Amino acid sequence: MFDIGFSELLVIAIVALVVLGPERLPKAARFAGLWVRRARNQWDSVKQELERELQAEDIKRQMQDVRQSMQDTESELRASGEAARRQMQEVDDQGRGIAEEVRGTPRATASVADVRPASEPVASDPPPSASSVPPGSSPAPATAELPADAPAPANAKENTP
Repeated sequence: MFDIGFSELLVIAIVALVVLGPERLPKAARFAGLWVRRARNQWDSVKQELERELQAEDIKRQMQDVRQSMQDTESELRASGEAARRQMQEVDDQGRGIAEEVRGTPRATASVADVRPASEPVASDPPPSASSVPPGSSPAPATAELPADAPAPANAKENTP
C-alpha cells in the first residue's frame, strides 16, 4: 500500500518512544493498531461492496445480452417460419393448379398400361348383351323376372300346372 521500508519504520518507532515515553507507548501502539484494523476492515467492506455491484452489473449486462440474442433468434425463427409457410402455400397453389389442369383437360396421351387389345375383356367392361352375342351361339339365360302384366317373349315356355 505505502512504500515504507524497515528503516523508516525504525525511525518512526524511535520518535514515538522519545515523544510518548516508555509508559504510554504500549497503549498508543494498541490504539494505533485498533485504528489501522478498523481502517482495513472499512476498506475491505467498501471493496467487497464495489465488487458485488460490479458483479450485479455484469450479470445484468449478460442477461440483457441473452435477452437480446433470444429476441433476435425469435425474430429469425418467425421469419423463417413465415418463409416456409409462404413456400408451402406456393407449392399448394401449384399443386392445385396442376390438379385443375388434369381435371379440366382430357388425356392427350395414353400410357402403355392403358392400351389393351379390343379382344381382351376388362373387369370394368359391361357384360355382353344379346345383341353382341356372335351368331351361332346361344345367349345366357336371363335371371331377372318380368313384370306380371308384361307380355311373354315368343321363345318362352309357359308354365301351366
